[in-house]
Parts: sequence; C-alpha cells; structure tokens
Amino acid sequence: MIAWGTMARRAVGLTAGFLLLAAAPAVAAESAAELISTYRLKHGEIRVVRDATLDRIALEQARAMASKDDLSHEVLGPFARRIAPARAGHAAENIAYGHDSFEKTLGQWIDSSGHRRNLLLHNASRVGVASARDASGKRTYWAMVIAGDYEPKPGKKDKEPLVAVKREADSSSRPKSNGCHIKLLSLCI
Repeated sequence: MIAWGTMARRAVGLTAGFLLLAAAPAVAAESAAELISTYRLKHGEIRVVRDATLDRIALEQARAMASKDDLSHEVLGPFARRIAPARAGHAAENIAYGHDSFEKTLGQWIDSSGHRRNLLLHNASRVGVASARDASGKRTYWAMVIAGDYEPKPGKKDKEPLVAVKREADSSSRPKSNGCHIKLLSLCI
C-alpha cells in the first residue's frame, strides 16, 4: 500500500496502499464508497464520498497494472506524483488482484494490517475505486485511492504541497545538486 502526507511523515518513503477500480458502472463505485464508509464508521472514522479525480487516478493505475500484468504501485510512477492532481493534504492507495468482486477485495484489505490502516486513514473524506482485467480476461486488478485534508490550514491563503518534486532546469541556472529526486517535508529521498 502507498501512503502520502501524514502517513509519509512516519515512513519517510512511500508505503504500499490500496486500489479499487471504477471501470464498472457508477453505481458500483458508489456502492464501493458506501462499503468503505460503513467499515470506516464502525471504526470511528468519517464517511467517504466518491471523487471523480480519485476515480480517474485509480482507473489509470488499475488499467496500467492490467495491461502490464504487474501488481505494482510504481507501474505509472511514484504515488506522490500521481496523486498531486487531487490536491489533498494526505492520501493512500491500496492495490490488489484476483477477486472479481469489490466485496471480496475489500475483505482482503481488511484482513491486511497495512491495507486496513489505509482504509481507516484519519480524516479521509474522498475515495476513488477502479478495476481492470488483464489481456487474457482472467485476472482483475483493483485500485483504491483515499484522501483527505482538502481545506487550507488557518492563516494560509494557498495550500502548501507536502511533497515537492524537484524539477530539472538548464545547468546554468540550477544550483549545485544535492542528490534529491523528491523532497518530502524537509527530507531528501
């Protein structure tokens, strides 16, 4: 599972997460959000609602894993970069393959401590869920992205990103390299 934001502060790096597929009709995705919300409410967390941006991020991830037949958070690049368009303060991703139904996939995540931690991401309010089949049609890949902390902090006009990706400039204008590829809070990774 992969976590970003609050969870990333603890782990420094990215942690694997959860993933659900929204290639099915909208009703299925709403149903998935409701199942996740029911689980979260039983454990003292708030309800999540479906989010179009998170659905797209999850769908792109599920399709990429299915097309490459590779269960990997990195199949489309780092989670921090993929989740950036959501502009959330913290987020996590769960991925899986094998089960044809979301209910069974959710059960698999609930039975895994790391995936369960992502399902119960504190103050998460939005979720995206998607699935895709591999070329043979025999394996279903799932992706779920959950996120929260969308409100700017008091006293700040614009939300500051928790992850800053270092951009390369021409050699005459860039300072000496410190070896950072991604800067997470003040940590260089």
